[in-house]
Amino acid sequence: MELLPSKKVTSGKMRRGKTKRARKSGFSWSAIKKALSSAMKKHHLHMTCASSLKQLSGISDGGMVTPLRQLQSEEPKKHVSHGGKSLESLMRVAYTAGDFIDRGNHMTPTRSPREHISAKWREIHGQFNWESLLDPLHPWLRREIVKYGEFSQATYDAFDYDSFSDFCGSCRYNRHKLFDELHLTKHGYKVTKYIYAMTNIDVPSWFERPNTGETWSKDSNWMGYVAVSSDNESQRIGRRDIVVAWRGTVAPSEWFLDMKASLEQIGEGGVKVESGFHSIYASKSESTRYNKLSASEQVMEAVKRLLEFFKGRGEEVSLTVTGHSLGGALALLNAYEAASSLPDLDHISVISFGAPRVGNIAFRDKMNEMGVKILRVVVKQDIVPKLPGIICNKILRQIHALTRRLKWVYRHVGSELKLDMSLSPYLKREFDLLGFHNLEIYLHLTDGYVGKRLKFRWNARRDLALVNKSSDMLIEELRIPECWYQVPNKGLVFNSHGRWVKPCRDQQDIPSPFGEAPKLDFTA
Repeated sequence: MELLPSKKVTSGKMRRGKTKRARKSGFSWSAIKKALSSAMKKHHLHMTCASSLKQLSGISDGGMVTPLRQLQSEEPKKHVSHGGKSLESLMRVAYTAGDFIDRGNHMTPTRSPREHISAKWREIHGQFNWESLLDPLHPWLRREIVKYGEFSQATYDAFDYDSFSDFCGSCRYNRHKLFDELHLTKHGYKVTKYIYAMTNIDVPSWFERPNTGETWSKDSNWMGYVAVSSDNESQRIGRRDIVVAWRGTVAPSEWFLDMKASLEQIGEGGVKVESGFHSIYASKSESTRYNKLSASEQVMEAVKRLLEFFKGRGEEVSLTVTGHSLGGALALLNAYEAASSLPDLDHISVISFGAPRVGNIAFRDKMNEMGVKILRVVVKQDIVPKLPGIICNKILRQIHALTRRLKWVYRHVGSELKLDMSLSPYLKREFDLLGFHNLEIYLHLTDGYVGKRLKFRWNARRDLALVNKSSDMLIEELRIPECWYQVPNKGLVFNSHGRWVKPCRDQQDIPSPFGEAPKLDFTA
């Protein structure tokens, strides 16, 4: 958290007002003055903005013991030069409401540097299981995690939630427009395939999604997409990267499936996974329009096509699967299938956010045996990563020696990056189960995370307003509206005849089970 510039207090009333605001923010003015005095004395006032703030926020290069230690610094020099301004005017740690008023070039930049990581991409993607890269969190890894998190967030932002829409459950945009509409072209990837999944099961009437009239599909929902890095991005990251992004739980029937806790076998050696997750991943029906092929078959067909194309050009190809919540569970199932059936892939990794447990011990062991690298990003206060079996697994952990080989005990897979809501000075200190699980909270905390015993990163630059996109978790002082990301006028438009009506979708944005085959042109 940044320190606000100190000002001379001329009256007791002003002093009491500032003290009250300081206490509300979680720090005292005496502590601020003491920290400033200590820092300036130690450095004899010869400090750059970056070095002084690193000292105050606990950021240090110590402990970076991997070969990545000597990589580029957190921020380029042009961002840390104080340009002749006084130290006092630069010591602002917290964003304020004024930072969210558009002032053109004076706005805080929200994009971090994009270094050339081609020489170290395998380490960043878990070659050594992220040893010494998570605490402290290496900046190159942080930016990769945020990138894949934004790919996951896109599956929510583009999803049509409107129960009155004829296309409820679909993506609002066709694949050619998706990244343009969501401002994700900066990552240098192109979408090649949409994925649909079946979630039409028998549920109580009060649990069904309300809808009036006919819809584009009664059986399927848009579940995610396949994308691939462009030529320029592939050069920067050191290989051709195929990404599969899976959507988390939205539809009521998906929640119903999530709550099932039974395991079903999917492989030899007693490998079992949660039956609800596997049902969404593998279900299909000839009577449907969009799921004559299961989500599993759709995604594997798309990945195989891309793999054959780029391997045919002699390129190194990786598969990175990502998702939040249910999407994280589907990402694990996807990675398991890819590792089992696609030996030509050079590297398979999973970066999940707030994902529940998926399989048993045999599933975990098989994933490790196949070399799938998995990084689970979890928030300490989020309950979903403790599911399924939150009660059963906690009890069994006490008698681990007797139960560690039982085939019906759920286990997490891979390495864990644990975040804590309390570290961010911008988040409310309120109990909110949905807020704790929100993906934008995950991305905010990742962007500010430095280490387990270190303070929130002073130069975190991902846009804070995104936190309140679909929640109310930002402190009131920032004055950002809650749940602000929504369709204007709830989807109604004012037409040329002066009437408010539901707009027709452009023909290209209407879902089609016969989507055109992508032209494999990735020169951008």
